Amino acid sequence: MNRVFAPIAVLLALTVLSGCEKAEAPAKVEVALVAPTDGDDAAWKEYLGRVVNANQAGVTDRIFPYYLPNNSSEPAEGDQDGKTQYDRQLENVTTVVQRTVLPGNMLAFGSPDSTQMANLIVAAFAEPDPNALKGSQVLFIGSPADQARVQAAVEAAGGKFVFVEAK
Repeated sequence: MNRVFAPIAVLLALTVLSGCEKAEAPAKVEVALVAPTDGDDAAWKEYLGRVVNANQAGVTDRIFPYYLPNNSSEPAEGDQDGKTQYDRQLENVTTVVQRTVLPGNMLAFGSPDSTQMANLIVAAFAEPDPNALKGSQVLFIGSPADQARVQAAVEAAGGKFVFVEAK
């Protein structure tokens, strides 16, 4: 009796499986990366995150994002040490560059104030070890007017420079 049911079970299983076709994955829709025009910090951070994600080619380790809000050169209320956000970020990035960045890592910089961020990068990379960024890359999201001086500073430290215009 089992011999009669075995072929029927196989045919039934094949019939069920033939009806299970893989559904095609929906096509990815490329979303244009447009920089916020209002200087809203949350919107800018989201935008920068999307730009970083779109430019990870060659990154095999960690990404270190650096962001400066508008008016980062003015002390915030409650800052008892008198340091601005710009000062703190400059100190942080300078220390990272002096200690060197491991190959495969990326430093990503962006701000609604491209000139201020470019000033920070140039200052932090002022006296680099020529191998401080060897095998790593620096992503600068900013204005084309600031691109050349940032690129020169990054390449002097041995890093690969990647530029994305904030538009």
